[in-house]
Amino acid sequence: MTGLHDTIVAVATAPGAAGVAVVRVSGPDARSVAGRVAGALPEAGRFAFAKFRNPSTGEVADEGLVLSFAAPRSYTGEDVVELQGHGGTVAPRRVLESCLAAGARLARRGEFTERAFLNGKLGLDEAESLLDFINAKTDRAADAALAGMEGARKRALRETYDAIVDLAAAIENALDVDESELLGAFFNGLQTGLDAIRLGIDGQIRREREGAILREGALVVLAGPPNAGKSSLMNALLRQERAIVSSTPGTTRDTIEEWLDVEGWPVRLVDTAGLRETEDAIEAEGVRRAKSLAERADVVLALDCDIEGAVRVHAKCDLGPGEGIAISSLTGEGLPELRRAIAARLDALRERCDDSHQGEASVVPALTECRALLPVNFDDLVLSANALRAASSRLAPEIGADYSSDILTRLFSRFCVGK
Repeated sequence: MTGLHDTIVAVATAPGAAGVAVVRVSGPDARSVAGRVAGALPEAGRFAFAKFRNPSTGEVADEGLVLSFAAPRSYTGEDVVELQGHGGTVAPRRVLESCLAAGARLARRGEFTERAFLNGKLGLDEAESLLDFINAKTDRAADAALAGMEGARKRALRETYDAIVDLAAAIENALDVDESELLGAFFNGLQTGLDAIRLGIDGQIRREREGAILREGALVVLAGPPNAGKSSLMNALLRQERAIVSSTPGTTRDTIEEWLDVEGWPVRLVDTAGLRETEDAIEAEGVRRAKSLAERADVVLALDCDIEGAVRVHAKCDLGPGEGIAISSLTGEGLPELRRAIAARLDALRERCDDSHQGEASVVPALTECRALLPVNFDDLVLSANALRAASSRLAPEIGADYSSDILTRLFSRFCVGK
């Protein structure tokens, strides 16, 4: 995190053919830099039309709109000026070069969002949710990311923390009273509160694990012998001719991967080589890769074969009976049932998702440790109060802003330049 007092610039829109491209300038000299390129600038919150000139050559680079934002009422919390010119490749590059010539520095990946975080415009979990929102491949993933951007995770953590502290305070107040004078209703109330805290933590952990699946996509692998209908099923699920279909065994030798929306879950659907013994070196490598993917998959669709833990599928039901979910890739019969079966497996996956797939701002470790620190019962009020204090202390850093520099570097480097 060097050069945080520099004025930075980058193209904030995706490259390629487009009607408009945005070049964003942020920092203490943003207005001065933009002024050398666009001339007189509009007041904050206003826009104006201008010609963009390279101050080194005086030549016109492009023309368009200038928008001005004054600190702290901007995305980064700094003075920000956006130069909105024509899209494509050449025009935004020319405007960017003009801003560099005017004294700005090219921004690093994610540096605008990093500055927004450091200036208190958003928290670390909100920054990661923003990245998830940008990369979302389904509405469900987008909705989950949007909830994170709006602070849903932080509110849930705060509610859990406050509930634990309130329970500890109730016990500590009761320690001034002879325990024999405490009524059964008091202990029942403690137990009810503790049960509610546990349920709340379990729900938060499930949502965090669901977020990991929504962020990375679930790996769903089609596996089975040659001519079992794997490629046809992939095409039917995608509703496009993505994989080559042939009656010749061994047509698919390498893996074919595409994204698929299954009941709101983003899925990485992979077609693999037919599982069989072969002397062909290339096909044998394809079989090896198919087995490796099946071992790592979140869900395996086993077509006319037995694979432990897989969803059994008979993909040519129009040609005769078989075991598992009956599918006809030709007519579409059974496809809705198969989609529901995949979604059900992913729903169950939330309960056992590997926590190593969580993002940099994941609170699963803290929640898991907090839950383990909670008292089992209230047989000893002093020990129970100490346990609750320890549990609340484990959550306290997650509510504050105690983030290490290496976590920040890893997170913000995942953003594109200009964001």
